Amino acid sequence: MATAFQSERVARFDGVPPSVWSPLSGFRRARDGWVRTHGNYPHHAAALRRVLGVDERADAAAIDAAVVRWSAAALAEAVTRAGGMCVAVEVEDPSLDRELRRHPLIESSRLGDAEPVATNRSGHDRPLEGIRVLDLTRVIAGPVATRTLALLGAEVLRIDPPSPPELEWQHLEGGPGKRSALLDLRSADEAERFDDLLAGADAIVLGYRPASLGRLGLSPEDLAVRHPGLVIGQLAAWGFDDAAGERGGFDSLVQASSGIAFVEGAPDTPGALPAQALDHATGYLLAAAIMTLLRRRSIDGGSWLARMSLRRTAAELLGLPRRVEPGPAGLDDAARESHAGTVSGLAGVQRIAAPAIASPDGLMRWSAPPHPWGSDRPSWA
Repeated sequence: MATAFQSERVARFDGVPPSVWSPLSGFRRARDGWVRTHGNYPHHAAALRRVLGVDERADAAAIDAAVVRWSAAALAEAVTRAGGMCVAVEVEDPSLDRELRRHPLIESSRLGDAEPVATNRSGHDRPLEGIRVLDLTRVIAGPVATRTLALLGAEVLRIDPPSPPELEWQHLEGGPGKRSALLDLRSADEAERFDDLLAGADAIVLGYRPASLGRLGLSPEDLAVRHPGLVIGQLAAWGFDDAAGERGGFDSLVQASSGIAFVEGAPDTPGALPAQALDHATGYLLAAAIMTLLRRRSIDGGSWLARMSLRRTAAELLGLPRRVEPGPAGLDDAARESHAGTVSGLAGVQRIAAPAIASPDGLMRWSAPPHPWGSDRPSWA
């Protein structure tokens, strides 16, 4: 599990390690505190540069000099308005975290009625064989959830918009066992094609901003009305109310905003967890919740929703007991490498973390190597 949480450290694509962080991603000192920026995606990097008034030739020193002229809150607001990703680094707020923990870590609800759907897979090696899952997620948490469902036998079809493209290493690292297709859901014809896919799906996992999904008619409530019996998993960075639903985010930004960065850092310098732990934990938990609801659908019928946010997962982590003394050093490179494997396919030779799930016969294996982004037809096998 430790290797799976740090999977980017063992990843190799045709022998080359991925470049995980952009120079525009990281902690930077503002006039009155710190900010955390995220510029891994080109459109987010471009928005950050526009706000800071720097061009693509600006080096780290020039970016730092531009950031320090801003207050942390003002820069975060300006970058967000421009379509970029930036948060002020905050100290933890125990009262806010207690309020968040009043709500379940995994929120589950029945959205409508439908007849039970049998999921008896006796005779199959993997418990989800015969289950079809549509994957509308990106980055880490959602792909971890759907990758886990694929590992357990589900047919997972990932659907992305044609633009912007997913980061190649991130797509491949989260893609074992899945197929990958492109559809522009703003096009009436392609939206109709997607609805045909939904008619054959048992479950869908949503990882885009809730407000964006609502504008496309893809809110969980809309989906349950059009496709009774669907099991829906939904992820968000910050939550699901109106304000949070409009806001995008990443694990690193939630760590910075929630107070984790100062818990993990020095007294006057923020730090980070040794893994994108909010993403990975949320992904595995959501996969478990979807499997639970698929079983419940087979008994009680109905359309079901399970949803989680990275910010709620952060509140759970911040509420756990803490070590007074330093913890163990963690896995070294050799230990991590012993939990990685090589797969070959259309996307080349890839070395990726082994599955974190074991069966009674031992560790499970990926059913297929990752497919290149958008290389498959948008249809069920």
